[in-house]
Amino acid sequence: MKTICLYFEIHQIIHLKRYRFFDIGTDHYYYDDYENERSISDIAERSYMPALNTIGDMIRENGKDFKVAFSLSGVGIEQLEMHAPQVLEKLQELNNTGCVEFLAEPYSHGLSSLANEETFALDVKKQCKKMEEYFGKKPTVLRNSSLIYSDDIGGQVAAMGFKGMLTEGAKHVLGWKSPHYVYNCNIAPNLKLLLRDVELSDDISLRFNNSDWAGYPLFADTYIDRIARLPEEEQIINIFMELSALGIAQPLSSNILDFLKALPACAKEKGITFSTPTEICMKVKSVGQIDVPDTLSWVDEERDCSCWLGNAMQREAFNKLYSVADRLRIADDPRINQDWDYLQASNNFRFMTTKASNVGLDRGIYSGPFDAFTNYMNILGDFINRVNALYPQEIENDELNALLTTIRNQGDEIEYKDEEITRLKARLAKYEAPEEEKPAKKAETKKPAAKKAPAKKAPAKKAASKTEAEPKK
Repeated sequence: MKTICLYFEIHQIIHLKRYRFFDIGTDHYYYDDYENERSISDIAERSYMPALNTIGDMIRENGKDFKVAFSLSGVGIEQLEMHAPQVLEKLQELNNTGCVEFLAEPYSHGLSSLANEETFALDVKKQCKKMEEYFGKKPTVLRNSSLIYSDDIGGQVAAMGFKGMLTEGAKHVLGWKSPHYVYNCNIAPNLKLLLRDVELSDDISLRFNNSDWAGYPLFADTYIDRIARLPEEEQIINIFMELSALGIAQPLSSNILDFLKALPACAKEKGITFSTPTEICMKVKSVGQIDVPDTLSWVDEERDCSCWLGNAMQREAFNKLYSVADRLRIADDPRINQDWDYLQASNNFRFMTTKASNVGLDRGIYSGPFDAFTNYMNILGDFINRVNALYPQEIENDELNALLTTIRNQGDEIEYKDEEITRLKARLAKYEAPEEEKPAKKAETKKPAAKKAPAKKAPAKKAASKTEAEPKK
């Protein structure tokens, strides 16, 4: 039976303010608060809330026959907390239906998986903790920023304990293979891979309102018919996109939400179900491994990382940022840690691209890629100065690594002791009830002992015989 895995990403760009060279050392605040509030409020009103309300209606109308998955970047959650808390409340309401799964991703929505294994692990762990706080469950499937994936990244994700990972069904990786199967990482067979169907996803997120497109207008029944006509053995249809596609990339006036709302009923008529990523990873076996020696993503025609690291400016900014990653791992300054998350966000590097793109790129305050690079490097210069003020450059790498190892070992020891405390508490709770019953059991054992009292006359006989023996002395 065919099943659709429908997934939406929620992330919000953190807009940097105009920051000049002479601000370095005097101004440690890097953000355009007005633009951040305006943009998130606008997206929440025009996209997030209408889309989530529609998804809520779909769940109420279809029950367990409709399921959907989301992931939220940590920096996106922070913006929603400040400027659009109603979005988080709605997501919590959807979570309570049991028809929604929330996935893991890097907290910063950054490129840490391309730079530093430990930084990537901490980035993901921080987001997982946030998701557990909001939705009560630790994610079991990971979605990297912009579906970035390679064999090495898959190995890292498997080592973190995830059951599965989402990535792009790029033609140069699949070759003759279809994205409609479950695959596995070639160096970590236990990590299952769900591959995005590029055409079916982009038909909704990129082309739905394009009147020049051959498939325009797109109706729910014809869309589902295309899925139903796929070969019988092709069971898994992964449709992944940004939630902002519903209302921003494709305006509400295009009836995009009516299209979405009609999908479950059309699918049911064709015997097609909806499943969450974890359900698929648990129930469906892998048909084989996928070899991805070079990094892929869901961005641009090349489906690689060239939109972030394709020119010398981007690589210079990237290398400069992650040159302080080791020092940041021992930082205990909330403000610096927050700046670290915001400066890692991939859009900072995207604004520096010199590539032509089939998707329009709004650079915001920047006139071009060099302007974006200059502004970012000014901010980064001030940020690195602040980091070095906490951990001077005079500290040798060996000394810093020793300190990091000590901190890591202490963390592991604390985690072990916390687990031991939890185990002992469980044992204590187990024995508390029997302890209360012990007095009653003791009382019961005393009664039979009273009946056997006459049998204890042997000592008296011994005493008597002893007294009889005394005169013989």
